[in-house]
Amino acid sequence: MLKLNIKVIPKSSLNKITKCEDGSLKIKLTSPPVDGEANKKLIELLSKEYKVAKSMIKIVKGETGKNKVVEIL
Repeated sequence: MLKLNIKVIPKSSLNKITKCEDGSLKIKLTSPPVDGEANKKLIELLSKEYKVAKSMIKIVKGETGKNKVVEIL
């Protein structure tokens, strides 16, 4: 199991994953933070990056905030 600390930046011009100096990830998403759209896009992007099924990715903490903890099983 892999735990990731992620800072999400919604409504960006592109979808992009970058690393922060503290070891966490900063992920820019084109989706707005409305009705869980940004969370869906986050899971989709992580699924492609780590080559796992979307069902293997779970937002453990920060469902409604910009700072999230995500588990990849």
